[in-house]
Order: sequence, then structure tokens, then C-alpha cells
Amino acid sequence: MQGAHVLPDIDALSRAAAAEAVGIIRSAVAQRGTCALALSGGNTPRSLYRLLGTAYGEQIPWEHVHLFWGDERYVSPDDPASNYRMVRETLLNAVPIPAAQVHPMPTGHADPNDAAREYEVLLKRKFNDDWPRFDLILLGLAPDGHIASLFPGSKALVEDKRRVVAVRVPKEPPQRLTLTLPAINHAANVHFLVAGRSKAGALHRALVGPCDVQTCPALGVKPMDGTVAWWVDEAAATFLSAEGRPRASPH
Repeated sequence: MQGAHVLPDIDALSRAAAAEAVGIIRSAVAQRGTCALALSGGNTPRSLYRLLGTAYGEQIPWEHVHLFWGDERYVSPDDPASNYRMVRETLLNAVPIPAAQVHPMPTGHADPNDAAREYEVLLKRKFNDDWPRFDLILLGLAPDGHIASLFPGSKALVEDKRRVVAVRVPKEPPQRLTLTLPAINHAANVHFLVAGRSKAGALHRALVGPCDVQTCPALGVKPMDGTVAWWVDEAAATFLSAEGRPRASPH
């Protein structure tokens, strides 16, 4: 694990992470003519998405961007718990991205495993039957250490062939879809967004330890040919700063 960029609060964290994301998007489009992002759900990225849709929106060539999701709650797209709905309300409604380039995880199948297979087929098609090579994956870190919908102790943590799996988790709503660790680890960039005092223990375990993948799934994020960055606020970094660990200057 790499060190954390510690910012004063979630607003500063979001601005720094947004600026970095814009650079990654523009670089990918300049090099290959397209950019693939995998988005996180939860509360922490809301401010980042709003910034990408407003203050930074005109800097992003949306006509060349494809959006995917790192995980999804198995609910209707209009359900308040839907990760897609959160992104739609904070980002999609504000930017001119073509609808055909927005790829939410499907949640309409009677069997969630069929939905996982459908999304896997989509990824294979979009990435030429190879493992997905996202230019940027955004991830959060929960107080219990889970990332995407890969929870501590989950059998999905040892999945090494599938890109997407259906899982049941010890949290509402319990049925989810999630990218697997191999799918995440083929990314060019993985950025963790971590804010709030409730995340301090999990962040300490992820960056300092002791911890393993089964108890702290974030340790399984080790891109084979990519980088990992941690964008955290002062509250989440409580235990890190108490140990005198180096911190980045605020952006």
C-alpha cells in the first residue's frame, strides 16, 4: 500500500481527487481516443461527482468517456440505495455524456448471477475479450474494511477467473454485484476516497496493519501494471497522523 494524500476535509479531498481524475481522463483520451472509468457508490464520492459535473465539467471530453460501475446494490435503478441513481443525480444529469457510453450494472434479472454474467459479457465486449483495463477505478473504504462489495471473509475475495460476481453481504441491501479483485487489479489507476472518523480504523489497518485480504479486502488491491492513490481527509487519517506518518501537502 502506498501512503495517503491527507487533505483537511472532504471538500478539499474531493477537489484534489477531481483534479487528478481530470488529468487521467484527458491523458487517456489524448493517447487512445477513449477513457474508461469505474465508479464507486456510497456517500464519499458525491462531492467529487458534483465537481466533475460542474467546476471541472468543461475540461472533460465527455464524448470520449465510458462509465462503468465497480459494484451495485441489487435494487431498482430508481431506488434510493442504487449506486447508479446516486451517480445520475450528482453527475450524469449535469454532463453531455452519450447515453450509450453509460454502462450501469443490470439489476432486473430474477437471478443476480444472470445479471453478473450479463455485465461480464459487456466488459468482455468493451475490452476486446480481455480483462478490463480501466483508466481509473474509484473505490471507497468502509469501516468494516470492505471495498466495492467485497466484504471481509467473502468467497468472492479468492475469485480469480470472473470479472463480475453476485454476492450476498452482511449489510442492507444484502444482494449485490461487484467487480472482482483481478478485474480491479488490471486497472491503470485505482484511487481510494476515504473520509470521516468512522473510517480511521479501517484506513490504519489498510495502510499500517496488521491485516490480510480476508479481514481487510483493500489489501487485495495491487494493480499489476498500474498505480494506487489514497485520498483521505484529516478525520479518516486520525490514527495515521498520530503515528507521525508523512502526509502530503494539501492541494
